[in-house]
Amino acid sequence: MEKKINLLQNWLEKEQAEVAFITNPENIAYFAGFHSDPHERVLGLAVFSNETPFLFTPGLEVEEAKRSGFNHAIYGYSDTENPFEIITQQIQNRAKSITKIAIEKSHMNVGYYEQLAKSFPNANFIDIENKIQMTRLVKTKDEIKILKEAALLADEAIQIGINEIAAGKTEAEIVAKIDYEMRKKGVSGMSFETMVLTGKNGASPHGTPGDTQIQKGDFVLFDLGVVHKGYCSDTTRTIAFGEISTQQKEIYDTVLKAQLAAIEKVKAGAKAKEIDLAARKIIRDSGYGDYFPHRLGHGLGMGVHEFPSITETNEMLLTENMVFTIEPGIYVPGVAGVRIEDDIVVTENGYEILTEFPKELQYV
Repeated sequence: MEKKINLLQNWLEKEQAEVAFITNPENIAYFAGFHSDPHERVLGLAVFSNETPFLFTPGLEVEEAKRSGFNHAIYGYSDTENPFEIITQQIQNRAKSITKIAIEKSHMNVGYYEQLAKSFPNANFIDIENKIQMTRLVKTKDEIKILKEAALLADEAIQIGINEIAAGKTEAEIVAKIDYEMRKKGVSGMSFETMVLTGKNGASPHGTPGDTQIQKGDFVLFDLGVVHKGYCSDTTRTIAFGEISTQQKEIYDTVLKAQLAAIEKVKAGAKAKEIDLAARKIIRDSGYGDYFPHRLGHGLGMGVHEFPSITETNEMLLTENMVFTIEPGIYVPGVAGVRIEDDIVVTENGYEILTEFPKELQYV
């Protein structure tokens, strides 16, 4: 934890900024070890270039924060207090002159920003988001171990969903079963709203499960992940219910071929865009390029969407212990939607696939 905070302190010193005020709960968990959803209340981590940090929480979470292992000052506030009066005082106690404050510009809301700007009228605000994302980019061995455990739990969730496939059963019913069973297994939550899509809904990459019933001859697409020990998994499998058409099978085979080709390109030193293009070329050459509308993948960690973004334009070089998804898809309205997704870690000699559920087309 201290090493992570030291990275921010060194960056602040280089940027000649006295303090960073971090408000994203994921980032606070990463740097301070305290996991919390503050809802409408204020949660923050103040890191200084030359002083000790402090954690600021709602008053009802102070004792839990103390148990988290954060070894510096922790302050709380009641619902009748102005939190930014306390935050301002504690910042001023540590840094008498504030000329530059680092914040997460894509996360901090306007109200919080205005409070800080009012308290420190002579300060300029800079963005610390990229530094944080780059710090979180490469995982430790302990993080990878947890991510592997989360991936295997996602595999179990896929199997639970497959076991529920039956004619007339709705998408929402299967979602409920998956989420219930995973809660029973002790996961703290799902990485995102579990998706079970069938029939015409499968051709919507981010569809919303509802009362659509499963019918023979349809694909059933599962996209899900779990939060395990603070880390996320994310996997997708597409299953055939009964006999499918020749074109449906062709679409599935194309997606699988594209995914395998992309995975084989993963190695330290490769460019992110090379991974995307390996899959995209196969899909384009098969005549389905217009039906693959999203990036190939995204980073995984405490957040379900982190750096790196695996796109056909990203020049970033992959490095050992990066973790990300590879998830090509083809979505043809009125015909089929297929996506196959695995969680991948870059290793010294290539890659390891964290998710293990079979990818060959399964029929139920």
